[in-house]
Amino acid sequence: MFTAFDNFPALLIWLPLIGGLLSFLLKKEGMARIVSMASSLLSVVVVVASMIYAKPEHALLNQVSYAWLHGLGSSFSFLLDELTKTLCLLTAIVFPIVLLVVKKNQYKNEHIFFGLLMLTQCGLMGVFMAADALVFYFFWELALIPVYFLSSIWGGEKRIKATFKFFIYTFIGSLLLLIGILYMYLQTEDQSFSIVSFYRLQLTAQQQFGLFFLFFSAFAIKMPIVPFHTWQPEAYEQAPTPVTMVLSGVMVKMGVFGVIRWLLPLFPLAVKEFNGPIILLISVGMIYASLIAIKQDSLKRLIAYSSIAHIGLMAAGVFALKDIAMQGVILQMFNHGINIVALWVVADMIEKQTGVCKISELGGIATKAPVLSVFFVVAAMANIALPLTNAFVGEFMIFNGLFNYNPWIAALAGISIILSAIYTLNMIKNVLYGSTNSVTEGFTDASTTQIIVFSILVSFILTIGIYPEPLLNVIKTASSIPLFPFK
Repeated sequence: MFTAFDNFPALLIWLPLIGGLLSFLLKKEGMARIVSMASSLLSVVVVVASMIYAKPEHALLNQVSYAWLHGLGSSFSFLLDELTKTLCLLTAIVFPIVLLVVKKNQYKNEHIFFGLLMLTQCGLMGVFMAADALVFYFFWELALIPVYFLSSIWGGEKRIKATFKFFIYTFIGSLLLLIGILYMYLQTEDQSFSIVSFYRLQLTAQQQFGLFFLFFSAFAIKMPIVPFHTWQPEAYEQAPTPVTMVLSGVMVKMGVFGVIRWLLPLFPLAVKEFNGPIILLISVGMIYASLIAIKQDSLKRLIAYSSIAHIGLMAAGVFALKDIAMQGVILQMFNHGINIVALWVVADMIEKQTGVCKISELGGIATKAPVLSVFFVVAAMANIALPLTNAFVGEFMIFNGLFNYNPWIAALAGISIILSAIYTLNMIKNVLYGSTNSVTEGFTDASTTQIIVFSILVSFILTIGIYPEPLLNVIKTASSIPLFPFK
């Protein structure tokens, strides 16, 4: 099936796949970690190389198609364009950070743990690069299945309930997506799952309306946006923190990406018909999630509801159908991944040392861990889109597009930014400042490995916040490709 390693998309599939399969076999202590880290770091190199070799004369390096189910009109087709590269870069960066966060002997049967993580990376890369609808669905499932096992085996005390809810939601969404894909396949003239064949379809308004809700439901569950969100807080809280980082940092982007790559170009009539009510629903949902975040005493649940609000803003930006908002969404998908992972790293460090995750039981950590506190504050300021942080650039562009779409909608969505400042600043105050107690008295500062992780994340936060031009140049090219029929 796969016959060569002479192009970037094939390498981004093969590296984590081989790394994951080898990890399953390497039971000797530390070996699975080394193999997983090596394959993840090599993925970073491959994505960066694809950005360097991005000119038209290098097209063959950035696309590939292998024979697969020829009789069904499906092939393993992958494409690394500017939209895909941004998310592949995020995926490639997040996984080495996740691996660094895992402590030695933290999880029983760690070779299986690392192997499942690598299969998840393989699935995510396939989702973002797929140029065939059946392949897209295959990797959509491949990304989800390892996460289910990671959460159900190594999760918290209530992991069974949380993972079952996660499974039910994602299974229903996947089923709806598969029904939509099969229906469109039957409408193609050449009986092909190729994304090009799907783009060429001339669907009636009635067909578009029905298919729109099949695809949108699957993507809305994955983001998730209110009211499809109820699986997320429990899953984030009960999953092992490294898995939560993958879920919130990368996996939720599958939904936003699906809307951009598949929903907008395939069903333009339906998008124009329903984008107004959807944006209104999303904006109300952002406020709802932010208000719940304010009331949270669990650090993990606060971060989870914060993520719902920020993903909601990206979804609203997509449906505004404005170039500036679309560019902001693509940029913000990358930024949000960096910022939310930084917050989870801090939450993980606090929980490991104190054994608690309740904000009311913490306090005074700044006096015991000044280095950690500085990094925490930087990540928190990025979370509320403070100027000179990466999130400011992306959210400013999204709000610009929302304002051009409808000033009142922009104002409504903007309330969530104010609420974000409230719960984020309260979190900083209650966790870092005040007096220490019996829980935090023995707290120690960040280790060398943790400082390396924080330094990588903060460098992205500040560099993109101060000088976003290189990444914006890639994104501007992405929004000019024929995926956006709403010029």
